[in-house]
Amino acid sequence: MASFVMLTRLGHDAAKSSASLVDLSHRAMEKIRSECPHVAWKASYVVLGPADYLDIFEAPDIGSALKVAAIIRSFGHASTEIWAATEWEEFARAI
Repeated sequence: MASFVMLTRLGHDAAKSSASLVDLSHRAMEKIRSECPHVAWKASYVVLGPADYLDIFEAPDIGSALKVAAIIRSFGHASTEIWAATEWEEFARAI
């Protein structure tokens, strides 16, 4: 499977409290698990900077990664960026 990195920025009106942020995250992940069972989530981070979250996941193809991004955008008025990622060792073997 291919690895992907996703940056997410929530809209200012996405959550009214920190508890609602946790609920928003749980609902988004439940929908991803339900609609994208072939996607394997590897890590999630809250980051400081222009994005709010950085997630790492594996998916069988770009279409599956795009579906994950679309689901995330449907929650919390979010915007996303997805980058395909290759582990260094795999890159080194390829070149």
